[in-house]
Amino acid sequence: MESTGTIGRTITRTIFNMSDWSNVRADFPVLHQQVNGKPLVYLDNAATAQKPRRVIDALVRYYEQDNSNVHRGLHALSMRATDGYEGARARVAKFINAADPAEIIFTRGTTESINIVARSWSQAHLKPGDVVLTTEMEHHSNLVPWQQAAKASGATLKYVPVLGDNAEGGLDLAALDTLLTPAVKLFAFTHVSNTLGTVNSVDELCRRARAVGAITVIDAAQSIGHMPLDVRALGCDFLAFSGHKMCGPTGIGVLYGRRELLDKLAPDETGGGMVVQVNYEGATWKPAPERFEAGTPNVADAIALAAACDYLDALGREKIAAHDAELAALAYEKLRALPGIRLLGPTGARSGLVSFAFADVHAHDVVTFADEDGIALRGGHHCNQPLMRKLGLASTTRASFYVYNTPDEIDRLAASLQRILKFFGGA
Repeated sequence: MESTGTIGRTITRTIFNMSDWSNVRADFPVLHQQVNGKPLVYLDNAATAQKPRRVIDALVRYYEQDNSNVHRGLHALSMRATDGYEGARARVAKFINAADPAEIIFTRGTTESINIVARSWSQAHLKPGDVVLTTEMEHHSNLVPWQQAAKASGATLKYVPVLGDNAEGGLDLAALDTLLTPAVKLFAFTHVSNTLGTVNSVDELCRRARAVGAITVIDAAQSIGHMPLDVRALGCDFLAFSGHKMCGPTGIGVLYGRRELLDKLAPDETGGGMVVQVNYEGATWKPAPERFEAGTPNVADAIALAAACDYLDALGREKIAAHDAELAALAYEKLRALPGIRLLGPTGARSGLVSFAFADVHAHDVVTFADEDGIALRGGHHCNQPLMRKLGLASTTRASFYVYNTPDEIDRLAASLQRILKFFGGA
């Protein structure tokens, strides 16, 4: 048994019995197919997760039985759709332990969620001389919006460095002593790196930000659905995630914001549904969350996202975290034995992904050849171009794991990589 610090608290992890989850794969229809004549091994979960039958059925049931616009209709279908949509909001609030369902704003995904804060909050609060702080390991979605916000406001954007040639040391927390000053008005950081597998101590980052009066924004795209997440325990101000990373549909995401902050923000978009009264001279806005959901919302996908919350909680997010971490540790050990491989991220505890590079084989070639073996990987810069340049890389190959992956699939990955190296003369 070992204990690993994640999400601001300690998770006790035992050696996990993978056979306990052998029935999980049956819940995912897409996995039961062959690719290039080989059984599919889906290891691209950091890009998007597959959908269990429960989520697919929720979508079909809504469109077959309840499809209608929400909130203002008085007929039966509209009222059922409204109940389902607002019920989904309450379910997501419970999933992350938000104090109030009104703190849940439905968006298109993590990117839109972060952009709402970057535009609405920054426009009202940032000015020349202020500092926005983020980190060197951020996905472009938690970097470019802050570049734009700093440019528009005259604020300065600074970065917490990563440590080590392969970023194996994680964030340089000692640098926060000089970087995190009262001049920092907002600190945005990822919970789990989509390239490195690093799990940041986000509770500590939030605590240190509060000490200087800075607002915090957490990118939880890679942690949501993979481990327990409690926004009140973390003490964050805003948190963003996407449904498709947690067995939910594409096109639906969430921005969590503390109610007292949301009620002070101007809407990012305007139009129908988010107004109290409109005349020819102007309009007044509804309170959160309606003021941030202009137009017809994504009702079906919100309801299916709630089904994904039910599914993951039934499995147990503590167990999911242990399952993913053990697969990542197994993959790290098997891959490190390959000649000429460069592994990124922590050498110890990590989230459920492993990124690597070969000196003489491009990541796109690795992914293409692995696909011949029925294995789905991801190759490229993973929307981490500045980090890649810092590490002296153009791209990496990433294998990422989730609830339906097995040790046998790690063996197939290792065998495929050996074949690829042999073809390119590296083994």
